Amino acid sequence: MSGEKSSSLDVALQQLDTTAERLDLDSGVHEILKHPKRALIVSLPIRMDNGGTSVFMGCRVQHNDARGPFKGGIRYHPSVTLDEVTALAMWMTWKCAVVDIPYGGAKGGICCNPKELSISELERLTRRYTSMILDLIGPHRDVPAPDVYTDSQTMAWIVDTYSRFKGYSVPESATGKPIILGGSEGREEATSRGVTFCIREAAKRLKFRLEGSAVAVQGFGTVGWNVAKLLDEMGCRVVAVSDSKGGIYNSKGINPTAVFEHKEKEGSVVGFDGGDGVSNEELLELECDILVPAALENQITETNAADVKARLLVEAANGPTTPKADKILHEKGVFVIPDILANAGGVTSSYFEWVQNLTREHWTLEEVNSKLEVKMVRAFKDVFELSKKEGTDMRTAALMLGVGRVAEAIRTLGLWP
Repeated sequence: MSGEKSSSLDVALQQLDTTAERLDLDSGVHEILKHPKRALIVSLPIRMDNGGTSVFMGCRVQHNDARGPFKGGIRYHPSVTLDEVTALAMWMTWKCAVVDIPYGGAKGGICCNPKELSISELERLTRRYTSMILDLIGPHRDVPAPDVYTDSQTMAWIVDTYSRFKGYSVPESATGKPIILGGSEGREEATSRGVTFCIREAAKRLKFRLEGSAVAVQGFGTVGWNVAKLLDEMGCRVVAVSDSKGGIYNSKGINPTAVFEHKEKEGSVVGFDGGDGVSNEELLELECDILVPAALENQITETNAADVKARLLVEAANGPTTPKADKILHEKGVFVIPDILANAGGVTSSYFEWVQNLTREHWTLEEVNSKLEVKMVRAFKDVFELSKKEGTDMRTAALMLGVGRVAEAIRTLGLWP
């Protein structure tokens, strides 16, 4: 795990500095928010299927808990670094504040390639990681969730490991679990559904017709696939999708479900009979009305931002746009819905799951989706109205709202001792 400063952390800190200046934030509060409350790096030796031993590096970063327990996903990826995870934890703090749920931000990760590990190796790795961060997590302290290349099965292993150490079942110790273990209805689609609520609200205010709008989605994992499916159901025309191996494009439209079935069989969207091949880089510059980056960070930079042709850019991924690219997009008139608003449906649904677990209730899918819609619509309205009031873009407004709410909580709590 690299100790070098990542571009993600540079971006997060630059955003905080700019926001603090706009808010005329107290210098002491600003300094507190620059640094995570706690960061842990752990060594994870596990027995491999071949009988050998491999050692992986993992971490958990807890940014700020002034508004409530820490909350954040755990990602398994070869490029995981402590600085990247720190940036993601910081963004999670702002995200929870923007949608006004009582959490602070955290994030975790293991530097590994999950595609090269068997199910049994992934289970041993997850359980070892859970045991190493056990003292930092818990239903009233820090509640993990899925992220890149982790899923409901990963959360089941975490809950089981945590519960075994405690001696009793603690389903509220993680969210994003299988429904049979206390997971919430609608959790699989929640992030994507939140994205589509934001797109719908933006279309109303920008006065453009969603039906027939051309959509390009970079990243065809759980979030990207569900965004494509939901937008297709809303009458949009999905013209391009991609995954880590490449993408496909058809100006007349692509059936997301057929592409999903192809990927399930072949392991990638590449080769789908119904579209021409396109790279991830080319997808970002296609003629389309709505562009949804749903992959990793730093995809839209000062190098390619001027070539983005979409009218609406919706960040389903965390940190896909750099600050310099932001400025270019704003000058071009591209309406950007930032990550800390656009993809907040996931953590909002996680909050709903946590509440259900704490009260031992189980809500219907209709209840969950209705509550999610209320939260996302209200958050979009808050950010949009602030952007108009301040005469600024949506990202700046979202950061002002999120950082402002966290700063207010810090000031109200006071500094101890």
